[in-house]
Amino acid sequence: MDEARPRGLIDAPADPPTVVRDAVGLDAARRGFSVDPGQEPAALALDVLAGRLAGPAPDLSGLYLWGPVGRGKTWLMDVFLAAVAPLVGPTTTTVRVHFHDFLRRLHGERFHRGSIDAALDAILGEARLVCFDEFHVHDAGDAMLVARAVRALDERGVHVVLTSNYPPSGLMPSPAYHHLFVPTIDLLTARLDVVEIGGDRDHRRSPSEDVRGFRGGAFVWPATDARLAAAGLARPEPAEATTVRIGSREHPVLAVRDAVVWLGFEHWCAGRTAVADVLHLADRFGSVVLDGVPALGAQAPDTGQRFANLVDVLCDRDVPLHVLAHQDPDETLRRHGEEGVARDVARPARRLARLRRLGPVPVVR
Repeated sequence: MDEARPRGLIDAPADPPTVVRDAVGLDAARRGFSVDPGQEPAALALDVLAGRLAGPAPDLSGLYLWGPVGRGKTWLMDVFLAAVAPLVGPTTTTVRVHFHDFLRRLHGERFHRGSIDAALDAILGEARLVCFDEFHVHDAGDAMLVARAVRALDERGVHVVLTSNYPPSGLMPSPAYHHLFVPTIDLLTARLDVVEIGGDRDHRRSPSEDVRGFRGGAFVWPATDARLAAAGLARPEPAEATTVRIGSREHPVLAVRDAVVWLGFEHWCAGRTAVADVLHLADRFGSVVLDGVPALGAQAPDTGQRFANLVDVLCDRDVPLHVLAHQDPDETLRRHGEEGVARDVARPARRLARLRRLGPVPVVR
């Protein structure tokens, strides 16, 4: 199947409802921008899906929206959810979940309840429409769990909307494991309308005076006392080192100061930590400092991926992040060799660009 062409638009009714496109236009106007031409096919496909929601879905049905970072995938999905809420029947429920959170809960619920079906019951209940934001599969262990969950959702006949930075064929990109995930990719492309959201405009780079949340952090290099002070920080003393308990494990941290936690790169990115650990930090602390970040191109690919996951989670949770690096952001993320720094390096690069930059002032000659 051509992943750039939406199957559902071929079979769309001649006059699909316009409730989603109307809502998208109104929300864009309220925010002060116009809808990109690259977003219009996705808005139309969401309208087609809205028209299908009244009827039962015999199999997994819905949309797979993919495209580069900043093209408005999450925004379109959220506007769609708000627009269709009045249209669904009283027995129809909807669930919206970030995929990091879904995987964390799926692992835990399956362990406690003993099966994927019981885990999905606990997480999704009787939901007939489920929206997954930032859908991706990089880890081989996650891939097998996701494969079982997709089959279970197919058996339940659930409507879904997935947003992703990757086309279906780009899921589970590791050459060693990709072939094991191909049956799940085939199922997704057979059941879902795959729509690419294109365009050249990165909406996340739009100017903003809002420096709250994630934008309230900074990328600091090298982290001298003066630059730390400019970021409102002071380096911890060795005696401040402590641990943070997550589950049954004690994770070392450089300091905990009220709502601020200082992390060392070696443990939190080069060590054996998981996305669930970062989600715990995002839930517990109001701000995160990551200290000692080297040039990631010289690190193992998994190390770069953990760094990318940490940035991803904290940005999505809107938690301020201060990155204390040995080099500037470009050198930190520069690719070395064929593997690159992280499998989805473009996303952390764009998200880090939202932070203040506190580094040496260039010398003009």
